[in-house]
Amino acid sequence: MYKRQLRISYKQKRLSLDTSFVSESSIQIANHLLQMPLWHALYYHLFFSIVKNKEVDTQPILSILLGKDKNIVVPKVEKNGILNNYLFTDATTLKKNDLGIPEPDGGLLVPEDMLDIVFVPLLAFDNKGNRVGYGGGYYDRLLQKCKKETLKIGLSFFEAEQYTIQDIASTDVTLDYCVTPNTIYSF
Repeated sequence: MYKRQLRISYKQKRLSLDTSFVSESSIQIANHLLQMPLWHALYYHLFFSIVKNKEVDTQPILSILLGKDKNIVVPKVEKNGILNNYLFTDATTLKKNDLGIPEPDGGLLVPEDMLDIVFVPLLAFDNKGNRVGYGGGYYDRLLQKCKKETLKIGLSFFEAEQYTIQDIASTDVTLDYCVTPNTIYSF
């Protein structure tokens, strides 16, 4: 399948999910993350969910990171289309942007090469770690700037597509893992 088709299909699939499924499945995903060998790292990039789009709720992951006293980095989409990364602290205030995404209102910038783990939002993915996002390229640009050993972990309510995504671009960055309520995929 092609990205455009997958975007349409998975947006529809997500919108059909009920809120209890979203909540329970998000907790299952967070619990799977606890089983993974990733808790030695220092800097964890975590996106905040767009509730109206029924994205994986990252609040359970945020609670785990806070409980483990990790450095949490959260993104903000700048006017130039770049994601800047800000250290999330007790003093961080969040404001929703035009797309309904909670973002930090300033703070301490963290360079991409300091990120050890990046939790990546997505709509769909395949068995090779290729992902389909919303099409803005924000995370591909972010991930290209990260160090080679940065772990890229997708979060999805749905299992991998059986067939390889057809129109992968040279600028697309593959995942190292993708975690669903039922499976931890390793690529």
